[in-house]
Amino acid sequence: MRNAQQILAEAQVIAVVGASRDPFKAAHTVPLQLVQHGWRVIPVNPFVDEVFGIPAVPSLADLDEPVDLVNVFRPARDAVEVVRQAVAIKAPAVWLQSGIVSAEARRIAEEAGIDYVEDLCIAVERAVGRHTRLS
Repeated sequence: MRNAQQILAEAQVIAVVGASRDPFKAAHTVPLQLVQHGWRVIPVNPFVDEVFGIPAVPSLADLDEPVDLVNVFRPARDAVEVVRQAVAIKAPAVWLQSGIVSAEARRIAEEAGIDYVEDLCIAVERAVGRHTRLS
């Protein structure tokens, strides 16, 4: 299994489940930072048409392209279903944001053989590792 730094370094397309239009929420500022550093981000939110000018899709099942990583901004109780959906679309990695921990979600990911990170902020890891997709 890859660690968080390896997952981020190798990802190019990131689906963000729970991406928010509210500029005061981490679910907005964190994925926006990824966009600003060159990652292709696909917001996944059934209640909005777009986030930071990028068209949103209602669910992972509605993606029309493969993703390298599913980043999750949903409560721990929702993580299990999100990980099941990530497995169904054959995402190679799932990343639960800071404060989100789920033993069941971890078990599902491990049984499917996909990389799994929980309780860690992708923006902090990006900054620590000085990762960028910009040339």
